[in-house]
Amino acid sequence: MRLEITCQDRLGITQDILDILVNYEIDLRGIEIDKSGKIFLNFPNIEFDDFQHFMPEIRRIKGIEDVKTTPFMPIEREQNQLRALLQTLPDPIFSLDTKGRILLVNDAVVASIEQQPEQMLGSEINEFVRGFNFQKWLDGKTVAAQTLKVNFLEQDFLADILPVMIPDADGESILAGALLMLKSEFRLGQQLTVFHQASNDSFASVQATSNSMKKVVREATRMSELDGPILILGETGTGKEMLARACHEASRRASGEFLALNCASLPDSVAETELFGYAAGAFGQSEGKAGILEQAKAGTLFLDEVGDMSAQLQAKLLRVLQNGTFRRVGDSNEVTVDVRIVCTTQKDLSKLIEDGEFREDLYYRLNVLSLIVPPLRERKSDIIPLADRFLKQHSMKLGRRAPKLSKSCIDYLQTYPWPGNVRQLENALYRALSLLEGNEMSKEHIQLPSSSTSISFVPEDFEGTLEDEVKRYEKNLLRRLYPFYPSTRQLAKKLGLSHTAIANKLREYGINKKTVKI
Repeated sequence: MRLEITCQDRLGITQDILDILVNYEIDLRGIEIDKSGKIFLNFPNIEFDDFQHFMPEIRRIKGIEDVKTTPFMPIEREQNQLRALLQTLPDPIFSLDTKGRILLVNDAVVASIEQQPEQMLGSEINEFVRGFNFQKWLDGKTVAAQTLKVNFLEQDFLADILPVMIPDADGESILAGALLMLKSEFRLGQQLTVFHQASNDSFASVQATSNSMKKVVREATRMSELDGPILILGETGTGKEMLARACHEASRRASGEFLALNCASLPDSVAETELFGYAAGAFGQSEGKAGILEQAKAGTLFLDEVGDMSAQLQAKLLRVLQNGTFRRVGDSNEVTVDVRIVCTTQKDLSKLIEDGEFREDLYYRLNVLSLIVPPLRERKSDIIPLADRFLKQHSMKLGRRAPKLSKSCIDYLQTYPWPGNVRQLENALYRALSLLEGNEMSKEHIQLPSSSTSISFVPEDFEGTLEDEVKRYEKNLLRRLYPFYPSTRQLAKKLGLSHTAIANKLREYGINKKTVKI
């Protein structure tokens, strides 16, 4: 029989309970006091008549609030839960004492060795697992967790060997044993396969707490179901490629390849061969090579910074969008390809068209479906969730616990303008985490350029009044947005102004379909 006694914190109350057990000649098997102050008793079953008198006597003790029977003592409940957890895990697990002897095994071990648990208990772990000196590790001055390859049943396994530490009377941690978890190559392969499979929610990787990002994700979700080109606009580091990949994974082309080319990072000749490939005999090569456009067949081709693409490549890309065909470098034969094209740029393409640096017809072909990713400074409610996500991801890679952010750190992260956007946030947190020694990250751990010089919308040597500068910025903003919101009602809704106010401003700045390429 087991009793759970709820009581006040009074000196001598436990002794008063034990005195009653002595009076009834009850053999006490165990007593526990949990963190909340409840007292648990374990003793043999008693006669019903004795029980009827015994319970009221305990309730009459000063400070006793409630007495009831319970199926388990706290330690029994913990042991049962731990045992159930170990038994249900599919990988072999051994619990060891400080001498490397087996204390407990789970069902996966029993099934593998085909022995009864009783036959293994007390045996040295090195009788079953070879390739690591467990005793030397347990006897070392510092017993740290290990991950290494071992041999179990004549097969290679990945082993996680973890020390089990418990506090002593002085609160210091002492070694109580170890836990050994084994994972076979087959199980690792299964887990890696699942890990690399596309998530059911393709946009789960896109942090969207703010209303502006929620709107972007809603639009991107609908666009991913279509098959037209997508043009993603936004400043550097805003996560345009992540959004493009999410669109691919949510589309009917998810089983196909997602291949990327950065148009700004490669010389023109290299970018052309990378994109379109080359025929046999070109560049003195005996064999031809397929470009990523051909390799991405039935998938998605991601063109990063398409605004930096040369005029020659723009012409060839336009042909792909018009006819679905192209020629390899040095080849006269047409290649037909079925591929979806997703492009990004941080540049103002309408301005490039005016300057003659980007083809107007290509712009119309690419700008079928467009998304504008807002900068991080305009989605402040996403900053802390993003920070928490990055800290957890990088803490796992560094093998440490994710630290907490202090209030000063949270305030600093939310007020900093983040000219480098999400990428800058991640890099700053990774650096701070790598050097952090404690479990709390404060403002002092984050090293960033002064916010006063990190971002500027106004040249230092500008001439004119504040009103002139505000109008200049307002005009530029409206010119950038107008191609994507070509009606006054759409633009008014985007900027949160009235239809009349937007119409007046467009008229004042001479912005219309004749002066701005749409």
